[in-house]
Amino acid sequence: MSRYTGPRVKKMRALNLDLPGLTRKSMWDRPFPPGVHGAKNVRRRKMSDYKKQLLEKQKLRLNYGLTERQFRRLYKEAVASRDPSGDKLLEFLERRLDNVVFRAGFARTIPAARQLVTHGHVLVNGKRVDIASFRVKRGHVVSLLPTTLENVHVKAALADQTVTLPPWLDKAGTPPEVTVRDLPAAGEAPFALQTQLVVEFYSLRL
Repeated sequence: MSRYTGPRVKKMRALNLDLPGLTRKSMWDRPFPPGVHGAKNVRRRKMSDYKKQLLEKQKLRLNYGLTERQFRRLYKEAVASRDPSGDKLLEFLERRLDNVVFRAGFARTIPAARQLVTHGHVLVNGKRVDIASFRVKRGHVVSLLPTTLENVHVKAALADQTVTLPPWLDKAGTPPEVTVRDLPAAGEAPFALQTQLVVEFYSLRL
């Protein structure tokens, strides 16, 4: 399955949740499932365990913009670690460079952050890195090229204060740069999430 490029608010309505990394729009203008009969089905049927697990997995995959193949590979790496699989999976997702650029406020969404990275606008410790999946470490300093700071979309993102900086990142300086102070802890996702359901989903399928 390729990376999702279709209607984003529609996906959030299906999940009944805003995903800040996917889009800055909100589903709450139409807080019901998509489809002709969506408004009539506000009271949904009781969900099966499978559907609960699938929805939690889709939250992560859509918000962070991974393909199913990428997500499975990352999950397998999380399982191979000594830490709880769900917490480690979320840590890996949060440490992706495109997510750090988004969480730092340099871009308004993760797709926009990924474009900055892949086009060579992002520096890590002063060196250009153009791989969106690059995994930051403690002590890494993430910044933008001086010319990129003049971009109208970057200026709009820096002026937007609706996404709060997570506690594991420090932002300072003019021009601004972000230092990875610590690794993301459990529960650092910017939306409600039950990582154990994601683990249960893949434990029966891998």
